[in-house]
Amino acid sequence: MTTTKKASAALISVFHKDGLEPIVRKLDELGVTLYSTGGTEKFIKDLGINVVPVEEVTDYPSILGGRVKTLHPKVFGGILNRQDNDGDVAQMTEYDIPQLDIVIVDLYPFEKTVASGASEQDIIEKIDIGGISLIRAAAKNYKDVLCVSSMEDYEDFLNVISEGNGYTSLEDRKRFATKAFDVSSGYDSAIYSYFAEGQVEDDTKSQTQHILRYGENPHQSGSFVGDLDAIFSKLHGKELSYNNLLDVDAAVNLMEEFKNDAPTFAILKHNNACGLATRSTIKEAYVDALAGDPVSAFGGILISNVEIDAATAEEIHKLFCEVVIAPSYSEEALDILKGKKNRIILIQNEVDLPEKLVRTCLNGVLVQDKDFKTDTADGLDPVTTLQPSTEEIEDLIFASKLCKHTKSNTIVLAKNKQLCASGTGQTSRVDALNQAIHKAKSFNFDLEGAVMASDAFFPFPDCVEIAHKAGIKSIIQPGGSIKDQLSIDYCNENGLAMVMTGTRHFKH
Repeated sequence: MTTTKKASAALISVFHKDGLEPIVRKLDELGVTLYSTGGTEKFIKDLGINVVPVEEVTDYPSILGGRVKTLHPKVFGGILNRQDNDGDVAQMTEYDIPQLDIVIVDLYPFEKTVASGASEQDIIEKIDIGGISLIRAAAKNYKDVLCVSSMEDYEDFLNVISEGNGYTSLEDRKRFATKAFDVSSGYDSAIYSYFAEGQVEDDTKSQTQHILRYGENPHQSGSFVGDLDAIFSKLHGKELSYNNLLDVDAAVNLMEEFKNDAPTFAILKHNNACGLATRSTIKEAYVDALAGDPVSAFGGILISNVEIDAATAEEIHKLFCEVVIAPSYSEEALDILKGKKNRIILIQNEVDLPEKLVRTCLNGVLVQDKDFKTDTADGLDPVTTLQPSTEEIEDLIFASKLCKHTKSNTIVLAKNKQLCASGTGQTSRVDALNQAIHKAKSFNFDLEGAVMASDAFFPFPDCVEIAHKAGIKSIIQPGGSIKDQLSIDYCNENGLAMVMTGTRHFKH
């Protein structure tokens, strides 16, 4: 049995018509019979292209105010029949069911309707029944049918059908089916979230609940309760996802430490910075932040503490990134960054961030004050014979700020106000240090003269010894271990400078 199939008929029924015309014209050019309903049928007719109303196939009109249009055996038989099954083939002939090789369907905008503050009745009416059923049916029968389930896939589909001259491969059909089930699960999760979480607690009722496509993973429902429009002005791109929001939160809180500093740029991935640099221009800051880990930067969150200009935007545009955040953009920079249709571009507005942190724990919640303590040069306690230079102190504070916003256990290595590497989320501080050294060397950083920051004290001198052998010359750490003197002694014996802050910065 061949896995490549020639499309002879397509069912098209979509809510969003943007980008549909080239597909309709190409299918017509390829001799594909088009079936459609309602507004999509009218759209195709207005293009001067022949289209068969679904009612002619089912011999049944659209009823119940449009709630029932395509839910009919002659429609679903055309999609679900197995073309290599003799029994199915015979029944298709017996009941005069047309074969449908392509199904192009999108869904009612349920999430946008919820986010708009619409009435419950309007929201309920935007729960798609026919569309989701068509998507699941076509995706299930991917061996014979290609399902296009989102307008975001229009361009991809047009390329497939054009390059194949009307033929589709099993590989392409399965790829589109995978996307279809992703759309289906995300849509159902959003509906579940609305019904399960639609009533928020009293202390959040004044805020808007944003239903997200899904949570941290596609099988988890998710929502955001708050006022995103207050903190950000969105200029371009797709909707922020659950994971985007977590990374954006980490980025905003990190950049708050550098709010009044010279131009500073950070790149984050999975809530941790993989690049950070302070320079005289924001372009230089971005280029040096990217150098910190150009591999992890792919698909990352980018944030600047000053306006992004055209020169910086040109550099950013070379990288695939999910989100760009800045206090402002030049017009030319904005035009450049908008070159990627899904790239999310945000202006960060001046708002007060929460002073309390809340997270679920067991059968309750944990609430704590936010870590507002930022280490400063005035608050350092030099504990070694050798004192850090002015430049080293600046690097120590730079590294300490970043360390505070990195998952524990963490070690941060920096030099000339640039992140060389960090070890993040390790169960051992030694492992975190070794991870940072290995990563820095893999990206060709010279650690001779670099500084090291630790989020907590050293219980043994092993970390300062490893750091010294790697070229580290100055260290910042909270102190507080009963064995602090062992680390101090090693530094004095080997010409290292070390300062203590008296403040631990665990981040779990």
